[in-house]
Amino acid sequence: MLYATNIISDPWLGGRERFRLEPVILTQPQVEQLATAAECVGALYHEVSQIVLQCPELLDEFFGLTPFQKMMWLAAEGRWHGIARVDLFFCTDGQVRACEMNSDTPSGEAEAVLLNELLLPYSPSAIDPNTEFAEDFWQMLIASHQARTESDAEPRRIGIIYPTDLPEDLSMMAIYKAWLEARGCRVIFGSPFNLGLDVQRRVTVMGEPVDLIIRHYKTDWWSERELIWANQAPFSDPDPLDRELLLLLQAENERRVTVVNPFGAVVTQNKKAMALMWERQELFSPQAREHIATYIPETRRLTTLPGEELPREEWVLKSDYGCEGDSVVCGPFAKPADWRIALAAAIPEHWVAQRFFEVAPTAEGLLPNYGVYLIGGSTAGFYTRLSAKATDYTAVTAPTFIA
Repeated sequence: MLYATNIISDPWLGGRERFRLEPVILTQPQVEQLATAAECVGALYHEVSQIVLQCPELLDEFFGLTPFQKMMWLAAEGRWHGIARVDLFFCTDGQVRACEMNSDTPSGEAEAVLLNELLLPYSPSAIDPNTEFAEDFWQMLIASHQARTESDAEPRRIGIIYPTDLPEDLSMMAIYKAWLEARGCRVIFGSPFNLGLDVQRRVTVMGEPVDLIIRHYKTDWWSERELIWANQAPFSDPDPLDRELLLLLQAENERRVTVVNPFGAVVTQNKKAMALMWERQELFSPQAREHIATYIPETRRLTTLPGEELPREEWVLKSDYGCEGDSVVCGPFAKPADWRIALAAAIPEHWVAQRFFEVAPTAEGLLPNYGVYLIGGSTAGFYTRLSAKATDYTAVTAPTFIA
C-alpha cells in the first residue's frame, strides 16, 4: 500500500520495518494537552526571536554565531517560522515536556499523512487529525508569499531546495510536489547549487524562474561548517555557500522571492535557544517563564557546566545544530565509558546539556515521541514514533488517531 502511493519508497531501514499497522490512539484530552504544549513552545521560540532582535549582542555573546549565520539572522529581520515540529513526551510524573522543536527543516510529513490515510479504514471509530495538513500547508505558503511581496498574489512557481545527495527526505519532497501540483503549481527540485538569476533578476531553480522557495537545506549547511568534536576529521568543504546564500538573501530583501522556512530559523533551531530560556529568564515575559518551567527541561550551555564531572544519569548532551537524534548522547542510555568519551571530545561551545526526563512507556515498553506540527503557530498534525530508547532513525512510526 505504501509503495503504491509512489511517495514512500523505503518502508524498511537496515532490514527492519519503519512502520507498524497498529495505531496510537489518543484521547481528546491528550490531544488538547499536546496541542496546547506545542503552541506554547512555538510561542516561546517566537519570544526568543524577539529577544534576540532587541538584544543583537546575544548573537556573539550567547549563541556564538559565525559571520554567515549572523548574516542570515539579520537579513531575516526576525522571520523564522512557516512550519515546525515540536517533539513532545508524556512523562511518568504526568507532565508533558518538549525535548526540542525543529523549526529549520522539519520532516516526517509524508509518513504522518499517508500512514494515517491508508490505515484509517481499519479503525472506523477513530478520527484522523492530519486530514487538513496539506491545505494548512498551502495556506501558509500563500500567507508567507503575500506578506513578503506585499501583494495578494498566490505563488505559482515553487522551487524546493534540498540536499539532493541525501535520500532520507525524498518522500517529503514527493508529497510536497503532489500537494502543490494538485493546486495548479509548477514545482522544480534542486540543490543550492542549482540556484541562479535570469535576465529579469528573477530567482531560478534549474534555470526556471520561481516565486517561492521551500527551503529544506539546513541553515548551518549554508554557513561555515564548524567541528563539534575535538576528534572529528576536518570537513572537506567547510566554506559557506556564499554565492547561493547572498543571491537568495538579496532577492528576498528586494521582495523578488519568498523563502519558507525563513533564514531566521538559524537562531530558533540552535539548541542554545533552550539554554537562553533557562539561563536568561529575566529577558522573558512572566507567561513565558511559566511555559519554560512547565514544558522545557532544564537546558544549559556546556560551557557553563562542570564538563567531565557531569552526572551521566541526569543529563542529555545535544549539539547546537543536531536534529532527528543526530549528535545526541542520552546519558542514562549510554555506557559509562561512552559518556566519558563524549564529554572529553565534545567542543563545549557547540553543545548544551539538557536535564533527562522519564518518559511514560507504552504497554509494550516503548517510548512514544509525539511530533506535533505547527503551521503558522497552530497545531496542524501529529507524527508518532516509538523507540526502545532515545528517538533516532531506528524508531518505528505508527499511525496516530483520536479516539
